[in-house]
Amino acid sequence: MNDTREPAATTATATIPAATTPATMLAARIHAYGGPAVIRHEEVPVPVPAPGEVLVEVAATSFNPSELALRAGLLREVLPLELPHVPGWDLAGTVVATGERVIGRLDAGGAAAPFVSVAPELLVPAPRSLPLTAAAAIPVAGLTAWQALFEAARIREGSRILINGAGGGVGAFAVQLARRAGATVVATASPRSAAAVRRYGAHRVIDRTAVALHEALEGEPLDAVLNLAPIGPGAAAALPALLGPGGVAVSVATPIPGGVHLVARRDTGQLARLVALVDAGELEVAPAAVRPLAELAGVHAEAEAGTLVRGKTVLVPDPGRRASL
Repeated sequence: MNDTREPAATTATATIPAATTPATMLAARIHAYGGPAVIRHEEVPVPVPAPGEVLVEVAATSFNPSELALRAGLLREVLPLELPHVPGWDLAGTVVATGERVIGRLDAGGAAAPFVSVAPELLVPAPRSLPLTAAAAIPVAGLTAWQALFEAARIREGSRILINGAGGGVGAFAVQLARRAGATVVATASPRSAAAVRRYGAHRVIDRTAVALHEALEGEPLDAVLNLAPIGPGAAAALPALLGPGGVAVSVATPIPGGVHLVARRDTGQLARLVALVDAGELEVAPAAVRPLAELAGVHAEAEAGTLVRGKTVLVPDPGRRASL
C-alpha cells in the first residue's frame, strides 16, 4: 500500500484526556538481529513517562536506510540494541498533556509505536504548515543534509557541489538547502528520481545509470562532493578526483578515501531552523509514500531488494489496531 495523500495541516492543539489513553498498544519490536522478519508487531504497555519526560502520541515515524544495518546487527559495535527494541528515530506527534504538535530525532528509537515517552528537550514545535505525517520526514534526513553541507562540506554562496544519489530522502533536503545557500548544484539521480531532483532546484541532473561522472562533468572542478549513495569502493575512490584545489569530499554512505564520513547527530537548534524554513515556504517536504506501521517489515524487505520507492517513506501507527483500554 503506497498512499501519499495526507490530511490537511492544522495548527490547532487539543489535550488528549488521560482517561482515553489506552493501557496497551501495538508496537513494532525487534527481538533479535536478522532479516526483516525479525520485526514483529506486539501488544505492549503504553509507556509511563519517567520524571522529566512527556508522553507523545505518535502521528508518524519514517524509514531510514541505516535502519537496515541496525536491524541486521551490522552496527552492533557502535550502536548496540537493548532487545527487544522498538525502532523509529524520526518522531512527529502530539504531547498528550498539552496537545502541542512536535517533532524530534530519537537516537534510542521508540517512535515505531502509537505512543512514546521522551525528554521534552529532544523535541521542537512541528511545522505549522505541514500535516504531522509529512513532518515525520524531517528530523534524520534534514539534519543529515544540514550537517553534511554546512559543517562538513562548508558550502557557501558560489560553491559548486556534486550531490551523488540525490533522489533519496536526504538528497531532497540537500539539493534544496544547497541551492538556497547560493551554491551551484549538480546532482546525480536515476531516471525515476530525476524530475523530483530538478523540482528541488538542482541546476543539472546527471543520469548516473548512463554516463560516467568524470565524462559528464567535463573536467570542471568541484568545491564539494556529497555522496549519499551506497556505491562500491572503486566508485567512492574516484570521487576525490572530481574536486578542485581545497575541495572537500563528504559521504554519509560508502566512505570516500581521504574524505569525511559523516554520522549525523541530534541538534534541536538546527531542527528548529529547518522547521522555520518549512513554514517560510523555503523548504519543501513531500514524502514519497505514507504507509501503515504494520507494513514496516515489508518496507525493510523492499529496501533490501531495491524496490522501495525513492524518497522518504513515512509510517503511520493505526489507531484502530490499538489494544482496548
